Amino acid sequence: MASGKRSCRGCIFYNSETGICFRYGIRIANPDDPFCAKLEGGRSSSLVPASGSVNYDSPPRGVTVSSSRVQAPRARSSMSVRRTQTLKKDLMEIGLEPTGIAGLDEILGGGFIRGKTYLVAGETGTGKTLFSIQFLLTGVQLNEPGVYLAIDEPSSHVIEGIRRFGWDVRPLIRKKMLQFLDMKEHFDKIYLKGGRIKIEPRYVAENILEHVERINAKRLVIDPIAPLMYTSQADVLWVREYLRELIFTLERKGDVTTVMTSEVPTGSTSFSRFGVEEFLATGIIVLALQELKGKVVRIMYIRKMRWSPVPPSKYIFRIEPGRGLILEGPLNVQY
Repeated sequence: MASGKRSCRGCIFYNSETGICFRYGIRIANPDDPFCAKLEGGRSSSLVPASGSVNYDSPPRGVTVSSSRVQAPRARSSMSVRRTQTLKKDLMEIGLEPTGIAGLDEILGGGFIRGKTYLVAGETGTGKTLFSIQFLLTGVQLNEPGVYLAIDEPSSHVIEGIRRFGWDVRPLIRKKMLQFLDMKEHFDKIYLKGGRIKIEPRYVAENILEHVERINAKRLVIDPIAPLMYTSQADVLWVREYLRELIFTLERKGDVTTVMTSEVPTGSTSFSRFGVEEFLATGIIVLALQELKGKVVRIMYIRKMRWSPVPPSKYIFRIEPGRGLILEGPLNVQY
């Protein structure tokens, strides 16, 4: 390849394992003849048409946990692994945190903005918790400890569930790379103290940050966010101010990236229980199930991504044990 010639190789939007350009939602036949060069007046591009299904001979890989560390898939060469790790570290240096979800980081231009808060919404069973755990495990891979705050179920149930899925996080917990907390165990006393129903969100955030600082965590998951607020839906103004103060206090630390999940009632058009969480989050990713041509598929809808040049878009994804969420391609390419 001639020096200075444009190529897809090394571009954050190009996934070499699938040949997909996530920026334009197409499959590139020849990475040394990129589509973007054609758009900008370069040579004609050798391009596979965007119609029909894309054949993935070697699907993108997620993050798996084996023994006491997060490992790259064995099928990938050591050179490929080193290149991936170097790219992720370069992204971190410019303030981006890779999610570890194959395909999504390419779409986002590298990952989430460090220190910001993101909402992952969806009906029950759509993969919100797996998304969150994959985000934390990717942090471990990059030597970034993480904290998972379990709200609706005991953290022991989450740990056992993801172990059955293929991710044994117990060694990571012993090494203090991950910490799983129960709201009932660590935060009930906050709400019960003095019989108060409404408490200062800053106090809740400071309690969370105490646990974050114990292991110098850089990633935080609150799964889900709504039960952390003891109030009624009618008190929307209080909820908005509560969340604003909670999120601002967490973001004030500057280097902790937060993912909070939100349960969406079946058939609802909202992205959260109170309808205000989405206004305060830097980004919103909606996970859903949808019937297309007689087949039920998983959809990832990037609804909002502040400060990132990502248009609202939908993608097909699948969930594989031990690998997690894997994007297969844009909805308009697959269907």
